[in-house]
Amino acid sequence: MQFQNPQKQQPNISKTAWISETATIIGDVTIGENVYVAHNAVIRADEPGSSIVIGDNCNVQDNVIIHGLSNSKVSIDNNTSLAHGCIVHGPCIIGKGCFVGFGAVVFDCTVGKDTLILHNATVRKVEIPDSKVVPDGAIITEQKNAVQLSDLSPEDSDFKKSVIKANLHLVEGYRNLSKDA
Repeated sequence: MQFQNPQKQQPNISKTAWISETATIIGDVTIGENVYVAHNAVIRADEPGSSIVIGDNCNVQDNVIIHGLSNSKVSIDNNTSLAHGCIVHGPCIIGKGCFVGFGAVVFDCTVGKDTLILHNATVRKVEIPDSKVVPDGAIITEQKNAVQLSDLSPEDSDFKKSVIKANLHLVEGYRNLSKDA
């Protein structure tokens, strides 16, 4: 379901994106090419001056919440996966090719490209450098901890790419179902 916000702004969604009929998208939201938005996801730019931009080939999985505070922006770059039940809260910038794991919380921060944030981690008020791994359950709220994170391994990179590939297949499959209906 798509709604305008109180400022009368409407979502702008690419025709190549696939949006579940149970997802809720409100306000100044831009969704790029081949994006998959799964069931019960909530993408909400309803506070004054808030906006959300989701780049091409991203996936927003079941029960993900993306929300922006007043006068803030959430920017999610291309080829990024937001896994089941994570929360991304603006202001926030997530770089190209990232993965945010199940139940993770990302708020008021910048996440460098090719970063893997694992399940139930919390990242707040820091800048994560490119190609890092935030471990399961980690709490990264101080910059000194952000710069000491481990580097992304080839296996981690392969995992992130496999999630993107699987979700692009879902977009294609669901779009083909719509054509057949």
